Amino acid sequence: MSGIAGRSIIVTGGASGIGEAAVRLFAENDALVTIADVHAGPGEALAAELAGRGHQVQFVTTDVTDEAQVAAMVAAAESAYGRLDGAFNNAGVPNHGKKLGEITREEFDRVFAVNVTGPFLCMKHEVPALRRAGGGSIVNTASVGAFVYIPLAAEYTASKHALMGLTKAAAAEYGEEGIRVNAIGPSTARTPMYVEYLKLNPEYEKTVAATHALRRGSEPVEQAQAAMWLLSDAAAFVTGVTLAVDGGYTLY
Repeated sequence: MSGIAGRSIIVTGGASGIGEAAVRLFAENDALVTIADVHAGPGEALAAELAGRGHQVQFVTTDVTDEAQVAAMVAAAESAYGRLDGAFNNAGVPNHGKKLGEITREEFDRVFAVNVTGPFLCMKHEVPALRRAGGGSIVNTASVGAFVYIPLAAEYTASKHALMGLTKAAAAEYGEEGIRVNAIGPSTARTPMYVEYLKLNPEYEKTVAATHALRRGSEPVEQAQAAMWLLSDAAAFVTGVTLAVDGGYTLY
């Protein structure tokens, strides 16, 4: 048993990559899923596909940096399913591949807006909904960049360190209300974006193998499985943790 059957769960960044893998996994395990993404076309198509297979899934266009849209996202989950039991705050943006002194203020602000302010706004509005449901669980998508420096990614590394701090703060402040807050820390995942990158840079896969103890990157569903465990009662005594789902990347 997955432990999420019948539970209303939001997935931000749910139209592609790790988010899409989570949406599919959660739906297949009988969760009531609200897909949230800034990209309406892929999100609506995914919701229609899964609904056509008998799953309870809805899509809500959401820019996580827009507080009104985040509030509407939470309201949509409660309206459709009567409650909110969990959230996988997965939406994020990558680094710009520059040294710190070359990053523009606009690039820095954009990464922090999505990777830090976004999860903050999500948790701000999810917590009251979870409280109304009598408790629940939140999982944020951090990164191995929450633990170690990622080359040419000062803004990304800093944003994920900040998100780990927000996760700890929320866990400490709402634990007594039965609300658990954790994060996953993925390393390289074979998302569609990564696969496209490999087509242009096939040698990079050797770099990934060399930097992981398991000698490979992850599949998106492996990240989704970790998030599902943290959302479930199987992790009932786990809160405030950023779980490195990294194939041993942070061992080195």
